[in-house]
This record gives sequence, structure tokens and C-alpha cells, in this order.
Amino acid sequence: MSEIKEAEKRTWWKKWLVAARPWALPASIVPVLFGSSLAATVGWVKLNFWLLLLTLVGMAILHTAANMLSDVMDWKRGLDREVTPVSGAIVRGLLTDKQVFQGSLLLFALGVAIGLWLVYLRGLLVLYLGLVGLMLGAAYPWLKAAALGDLVVFINFGLLGSLGAWVVQTGQFSWLPVMWAVPQGLLVAAILHANNWRDIVSDREKKVVTMAGLLGDRLSLIYYGKLIFGALLLMIGFVLVPRLFGFDFPALPWSLLLVLLAFPEALKLWRIALKRHEPEQKINFITLDGATARYNLLFGLLSVVGLWLSLWIN
Repeated sequence: MSEIKEAEKRTWWKKWLVAARPWALPASIVPVLFGSSLAATVGWVKLNFWLLLLTLVGMAILHTAANMLSDVMDWKRGLDREVTPVSGAIVRGLLTDKQVFQGSLLLFALGVAIGLWLVYLRGLLVLYLGLVGLMLGAAYPWLKAAALGDLVVFINFGLLGSLGAWVVQTGQFSWLPVMWAVPQGLLVAAILHANNWRDIVSDREKKVVTMAGLLGDRLSLIYYGKLIFGALLLMIGFVLVPRLFGFDFPALPWSLLLVLLAFPEALKLWRIALKRHEPEQKINFITLDGATARYNLLFGLLSVVGLWLSLWIN
């Protein structure tokens, strides 16, 4: 009863802010910043700020639309019925599933409109990438329930986000932003995995299959560790391996080793994961997906700063 009264007190924009879950947006914003920065620092094109802003807004809107649609489908399947610190507006009783579904459709339409504007400005390659991303985003609720959610967010927010931003700035395709975005993609997958890991029991009861559910608790710990630490190791490898072994392949600038400053945060997440069964750590494990999102943001911003630092040095 108190939840209902509290919901009634909230203004309409606060309700929709909860539905939008802005804390999740770094997963879509950071790859765009990274891909655009790669284009300016490694691709040697002049950064177009307005195209960057348009890409950021479009990605954020489509990401929010996909999240809201996922919330609606989870609610209809009987999932996520208990309120947690990261719950959306439907579970909290702030908005109905019909309202959130309508809001999702509106945001998808707005995101598509921005995408078509970018196609007009930058060419058909943007359209092809956008169609792949849009189809994956719209199908995400069903793919997530078939243990493919980790792969979808890895592709959509990690690889396509970076490549799309590169193409918008350069007008050309390249495998470099795809390859160099893999660490960021791993961290986006880690955010979703932390969420699904927390929900293993409830998902299993509702016969929803996730990667965490397939792995079980113990292997989910190992998988999570590989995602959060693997991102760091890969970024270091992209800087050092071509130089140390003389590969005829571009190396990332030395300044990208700035991502090592995120290592203490990764250790903090790992300790939370290790102590997940201790009563005093319960709330930290419940909000592990939010904490992983913050780690993803830190890692991404350090990567972007490293790229611009290299340009300034050179």
C-alpha cells in the first residue's frame, strides 16, 4: 500500500526517469565516444562534434527503448516482480506495462528518425549497420531468454556502437574499431551477466534460459572474472603485442595503458563477487550490475582520454 501511495506522489517525469534507467546508458554512450575518438586520433579525420552529438543521442534513445521493451517482456513473463534498487517503473508500480510499451515504441521511432538523418548525412553504410543494431535491439527480449543476451549486447553496444561511430565520422568501414572495441564489449556483457547471475533462481523458476543460468553460480563467477579482467588484458595486448612481436598490424597508442587505473575498481567488483553469499554483502551483489556499469564507464573514459592524449603528444 505504501508503494502505491509513493508511486502516486511522483511526478510524471520522475516515473519515466525510473523507466528509462539512465544508469545503464554508459553501455551505449562509451562505445560511441570511443569509436569517434578512434576516428579522430587513429583515422586522422577532423572530429565533427555535431555528428558525434547526434550519434550519442540516437544510441542513447534506442538503448533506452530496448531496455523498456525488455522490462515489458520480463513483466509479461512473470519475471522481476520483486523491487530492488535497480528495478524499473513497472515493478515499482509507477507505470503500467502498456504505458512503458507505448513509451518504448515512441523512443524506437525517434531513434530511427535520428538514424535516418545520419544515413542522409553520411551514406548507406550507416543504414546497414543501423538495421542490424535495430533488429538485435528489438529482438533482445526474446534472445535474452534464449541465453543469447550476452552476445547481443556485446555486438550491439560494444562492436556496432564503436564501428557505427567510426563510420559516421570517417564515412568508411574498417575492422580496427571493431577489434579495438572488444574490451568494451566484454564489459557491457559483464553488466548483463551480473544482472542475470543475481536472477538465476527466479529465471530458472520461470524457465528463462540465460548464460548465467546455464553456467550456474560457480562458473558464473569464473565467467564474470574473465569479462572484467579480460577487458584490461586485451587492451594491454593491443598496445604491447604488435610492438613486442613485430606484427605488421597497428598498435594502440602507449597512452591507452591509462586503463590500468581502472584495475582497483575491477578488484573491488571481484571481491563483491567472491563474497556474494555473505549476508553483509547481499545488497552489494544485488547491485553488482550497476557497479559493473560504473566500471565500464571508468574504463571507457580512460580509453577515450588515452586516445586524445596520444594525439596531443604527437
